[in-house]
Amino acid sequence: MAQLERIWIKRFHGGPMDPVKTAELRQGTGIIGNANQGGWRQVTIMATREWDQVVEALATPVDPSTRRANLLVSGIDLAQTRDKIIRVGNCRLRVRGETRPCNLMDQAEPGLRDALASQWRGGVFAEVLDDGSIQTGDSVAWCENDSLG
Repeated sequence: MAQLERIWIKRFHGGPMDPVKTAELRQGTGIIGNANQGGWRQVTIMATREWDQVVEALATPVDPSTRRANLLVSGIDLAQTRDKIIRVGNCRLRVRGETRPCNLMDQAEPGLRDALASQWRGGVFAEVLDDGSIQTGDSVAWCENDSLG
């Protein structure tokens, strides 16, 4: 079963990724308390499988918070998912695109930017469609249509 493994909130631009067990999502805004608000890049999501591939390519252990994504999910593929709707707990998010790694990645770990650059390994960015609360352990699934059904 696909699930939400970890949640991080970045309280200010360039700030640390603070781990939390729960987060409040607001439609059209993103994660309450997170620096990135509004627009299409409200929440960033990465998958454990791709992160494991990145760590293997680097041949060194790197904590997934280094990627600076908000959500880490397992058991689900994020590649080629632009405009698809993903449900995390009771909240729906529309994937708007692939998250491209920035220079901060190599500052944190040399070679990380290149390791993330292919095959959607950097994850995706999404906009929040429903207000609600999410928590680690919540189920994650692709919606077949625009309902929670």
